[in-house]
Amino acid sequence: MDGRRILMGVVGKPHGVRGLVHVHSYTETPEALPGYGPFDDGHGRRFALSWRGPVGDGGEGVAALAEIADGKPVPVTDRTAAEKLVNMCLYAARDALPETDDDEFYLADLVGLEAVDAAGAALGKVVAVHDHGAGAFLEVGPMMVPFTRAAVPEIDLAGRRIVIVPPAEVEARP
Repeated sequence: MDGRRILMGVVGKPHGVRGLVHVHSYTETPEALPGYGPFDDGHGRRFALSWRGPVGDGGEGVAALAEIADGKPVPVTDRTAAEKLVNMCLYAARDALPETDDDEFYLADLVGLEAVDAAGAALGKVVAVHDHGAGAFLEVGPMMVPFTRAAVPEIDLAGRRIVIVPPAEVEARP
């Protein structure tokens, strides 16, 4: 991702027969997700979202989606259409999101940073951040590094660099 869009949620399985879907929100307050829309799916389509029930502690709830076509919302109204949206990513424009504090950042901010070890030796660039729910990992060249304070003790966004102390178990992929 180029940093101008931030992943805010992912569409899950359909709920019922009227086009509702489960959605997992990555926002700090999951209930606030609809306010960051409309969302981009990464392929040029835009969607609006509204919750249709309570959002659970894990950030998942049932939502109605509408594709924005010619400036107008076209609701998803049946299960077949909802099934086609499973695993669709919901991105928000970076400028629509709140500014971060000095010690905060979005995971997308890490992509492109120069990675160095504790002695300052170059390790490569952060090419991606992977987060599948159990904790984020940084892809740095051929390494996957857990995004923990122990493995990533220093992040300097202004200087465009990150210090990585890989755990002993981390090995380079062939």
